[in-house]
Amino acid sequence: MKKMYPLFFLLVTAAVLLPCLSANVMAGKLQQELLAESAIEQVLRRGVLKVGMSTFVPWAMKNRDGELIGFEIDVAKKLAEDMGVKVEFVPTKWAGIIPALLTGKFDVIIGGMGIMPQRNLKVNFSIPYDYSGMSIVAHKELAKGFSKLEDFNRAEVTIASRLGSTAATAVKKFMPEATHRMFDDEAQAYQELLNGKAHAVVGSAPTPAFHAIKNPEKLFLPLQETFTKEPIGFAVRKGDFDTLNFFNNWITLQHADGWLKERKNYWFETKDWESQLQ
Repeated sequence: MKKMYPLFFLLVTAAVLLPCLSANVMAGKLQQELLAESAIEQVLRRGVLKVGMSTFVPWAMKNRDGELIGFEIDVAKKLAEDMGVKVEFVPTKWAGIIPALLTGKFDVIIGGMGIMPQRNLKVNFSIPYDYSGMSIVAHKELAKGFSKLEDFNRAEVTIASRLGSTAATAVKKFMPEATHRMFDDEAQAYQELLNGKAHAVVGSAPTPAFHAIKNPEKLFLPLQETFTKEPIGFAVRKGDFDTLNFFNNWITLQHADGWLKERKNYWFETKDWESQLQ
């Protein structure tokens, strides 16, 4: 019986280790499949880059003919062109744009998305291709005399912003005492302001300034500078390092040759594009 112990232990050990080895082999195969199915490979095979985005001026908006134009639209089109593929835009509500990316509705988010730790837990970000900041546009009557953030940080003050945006996060951080109303569509927030149902809207510059210029009889800019600065990046699904590497290198090149700076200047520093709008 004593001579059988080694054989018995070998059999028990094999019974324990074989499932683990099998699991490791399966995990290895799955990892290989995931690497082989990077977003970049799928895009090249499909011939189409699917881009998740949401409309807000001047990042992405529709012209008179119903076509999408804007800074982010130019960025996505240039990216697709350099990849040798077509681009397909997938308009998505901002609050659900990350879940839509994770479920494969599109390959990448190019939509003025600020790089934030909370978001980074769910997606991977490219290096910044742009920087933005939060600005405030206020109602002339309701916010008369307001000239600093502290003026808006009161319970009787209503601030509107877009749901799930960095603007909403900024309101919670810098104006926690204010009444905060959030909307799926940024246009709804600005309409609330114009209707006199909110004291101000917080949004990414320069959109608040555009609304103040467009509606000078009702709106004004209480702050002349943005009160935050945030990096903007492409968002991709976690684990897709090939795609992330390509996007990072592409962004580096566009910064180096001045293309991103030129496009940013056109959309954010001029009004040459306004004639295209409805």
